[in-house]
Amino acid sequence: MGLVADITKSVRTFRGGGIHPPEFKELSAEQAIEPLPAPEMVHIPLVQHIGAPCESLVKKNQLVKMGEMIGRADAFVSAPVHASVSGKVKKIDLFPHPLGTRTMAISIENDGEDTWDDSITPDAPFGPLDAEAGKDYLAAIREAGIVGMGGAAFPTHVKLSPPPEKPIDTIIVNGAECEPYLTSDYRTMLERPESVLYGLRAMMAVLGVRQAVIAIEDNKPRAIQSLREAIASEDKALAALGEVGVVVCKTKYPQGGEKQLISAVLNRSVPTGALPMDVGVVVMNIGTCCAAAEAVAHRKPVITRTVTVTGTSVPHPRNLEVRVGTPFSALLEACGCELKPEGKLLMGGPMMGKAQRDAEAPVVKGTSGLVVLDPNEVAHFTERPCLRCGRCVEACPMNLMPSRLASFTENDVLEPLDDLGILDCVECGSCSYICPSQRNIVQWIRLGKMKLREKKK
Repeated sequence: MGLVADITKSVRTFRGGGIHPPEFKELSAEQAIEPLPAPEMVHIPLVQHIGAPCESLVKKNQLVKMGEMIGRADAFVSAPVHASVSGKVKKIDLFPHPLGTRTMAISIENDGEDTWDDSITPDAPFGPLDAEAGKDYLAAIREAGIVGMGGAAFPTHVKLSPPPEKPIDTIIVNGAECEPYLTSDYRTMLERPESVLYGLRAMMAVLGVRQAVIAIEDNKPRAIQSLREAIASEDKALAALGEVGVVVCKTKYPQGGEKQLISAVLNRSVPTGALPMDVGVVVMNIGTCCAAAEAVAHRKPVITRTVTVTGTSVPHPRNLEVRVGTPFSALLEACGCELKPEGKLLMGGPMMGKAQRDAEAPVVKGTSGLVVLDPNEVAHFTERPCLRCGRCVEACPMNLMPSRLASFTENDVLEPLDDLGILDCVECGSCSYICPSQRNIVQWIRLGKMKLREKKK
């Protein structure tokens, strides 16, 4: 029980590497979360997670209620999807996806009634939690279709189901939000700290752990204060479920990476090819905790999520509570933003976000933000030869040699890649950001990973 008290005494960070890109968080940090009215039509992809794609449970012209399950897969590593509005299924067809492909999606015409499915009690208060009811909470989380809300979209129930030989002793909640521009987690910590704690407590009961920490970077003092006050005023019955503390981390990108956070908070190293559970840890996102709270208390599935819409050219940056399936264009319109032909739209932050080619792609569970870049902010450059300056090596948070990995891949020399640890790369983009020759290092490394995996098949 002394671990939490000990690690919350000092400012912590991971060893070696990391960068400090401009934050741009001031654009939206003071904008409270606002609900965005549901659109007339939502397009809900059947793939919003890592794992097996869902199959439709509904048919064309079928009436559905808000929160009703409309897709699932008969696989453990998957997550069901639910209707984010009530109305009529208009079609089930291929539709643009934020990952750049076209995937099967269910289009629902909104009837404007927001009629909840009978199994959901959205207005019920947060009730007591039982340390012995972990299996019930796990089932609720799985049925709610909860995935990692930080962008990875890995099914949460899988993370919460480690094999018996890999016991978990600590949950780390990732409140770092180290990506530039994004503030949706920050606003959640300010406005909904009780939900964060309730969801965390439910997951502690699932795993049977007695200690958890919420890691927040030191550039978010109000969020640190908000969570500490919420912990101090927590109901005694909930507090009895285990020790929870807030650990302050130094502001450094990519502080929010799982391996970096585990290193910073617990001084544990996740071995090559291993997972956090191999060192006794599970890492959860702030939004994931809130979703777990809604699932356990209300049986409410993931049908909304908080999205930061921001950029220096956005007239009214905002943090919006958005229905899953809402086209990106509706969010941009709500912020008074019009995309320019030579500009760029990113889902996620500028370091690890995905460039969008279609503003009609819908919000999915992993949509943490939309960043709009003006044409004068979009860099156009030609790669130059590597200078062997070593800056990418200094910046790499995994202590790799990115320039060598990129060069070997570029020259189709795959044999050394495994020994050089290419599969340890977290693709944070620090190497590309810091490179004076403006080489697309992380893209070459991604290609190298793909080629190496193909060769091993």
